[in-house]
Amino acid sequence: MMREGFTVERIERSSLDYPLMVLLLLLLGLGLSSLFSASYYYAGIIKRSPFYFVKRQAIMALLGLVVALTVSHISLEFIRKFIPVLLLVTFVLMLLTFVPPLGQDILGARRWLNIFGHSFQPSELVKLSLVIYLSHILSKKQENIDDFVNSVLPPFIIVFIFCGLIYLQNDFSTAVFVFFVCLLMFFIAKVRLIYFGLMAAILGPLAFILLFTKEHRVERLITFLRPDSDVMGSGFQVNAALQAIARGGLWGTGPGRGTKKLGGLPEAYSDFILAVVGEEAGLIGIIFVITLFVAFAVRGYMIMSGSKDAFSSYLAFGCTTMILYQALLNMAVVSGLIPATGLTLPFFSHGGSSILVVFAMCGLLLNVSRGTEKRGRGA
Repeated sequence: MMREGFTVERIERSSLDYPLMVLLLLLLGLGLSSLFSASYYYAGIIKRSPFYFVKRQAIMALLGLVVALTVSHISLEFIRKFIPVLLLVTFVLMLLTFVPPLGQDILGARRWLNIFGHSFQPSELVKLSLVIYLSHILSKKQENIDDFVNSVLPPFIIVFIFCGLIYLQNDFSTAVFVFFVCLLMFFIAKVRLIYFGLMAAILGPLAFILLFTKEHRVERLITFLRPDSDVMGSGFQVNAALQAIARGGLWGTGPGRGTKKLGGLPEAYSDFILAVVGEEAGLIGIIFVITLFVAFAVRGYMIMSGSKDAFSSYLAFGCTTMILYQALLNMAVVSGLIPATGLTLPFFSHGGSSILVVFAMCGLLLNVSRGTEKRGRGA
């Protein structure tokens, strides 16, 4: 079986997509340095080691690089054979989050599994699994994509089930985000617009109702609409982030010289790490981070446009969009442009599950890029 996955043809291809690889290393390097600056004070107090969070992240990042390089050399057809297994494993892991003591309830959400002392967030794996699955099924049904019952409804139900499980973990924002990216994949597969209208008519009111089923979601919405309504409560994080960014000004206070991370900014090493970047590197630093993600997106969509088949094209689109949109949403939250979501900043925020899945997606992008290179040489 391994011979089918690692073919001689794959190994003989030219080396990595260097522009994409350079971008990944830049994002990773900047992310790790930002994480150390944002976490050393808290880690020193709580974990008695200022390197606790960055060391864990660096280990997972190195593992992620190995995963990316491995995935980049596996035949895509080989990967497609294991999609049912991938979906089943992801589904089981999601269910296990509801089974104590495996599932951990942290801050009211059951997003994590505790396995042998290590935590894992299955909803991160859902992002990867659905991108691969939709790329496969939508490319397979491409000729009959107008057939709603047989071509559109089955994958839509799969997406709905997984997003429903994420919602039941009390993670409304991630459920909506994943569902939205999946809808974009349906869109690029040229699913008829009337079907989107039908989905919106059914699911729009449902999403609106679910938004108001939890008090903290309502508080976040009110705080967004009226930022000064609860500055010491639900609006504390966003206001602290904005203060940190304002303090940084154009050039920032300098590496390691931020003060908001010293207890004045909750989740400084996670959801709100961009505020630390803004305080210490200023507006210039934030623009540089945005530029890196835009460059990543441009390269990813270039790979998509040069893909050899529909599956590769959808796969490149899904991976690129999942990473890019999560980054943009996180930046929008920190900037106070949208209500708080709980979505982390890829490559920057602390989280082993997230960085592993991000690098797996990048590995798929590198894989598709190799196929693009081969087609170009053949022409």
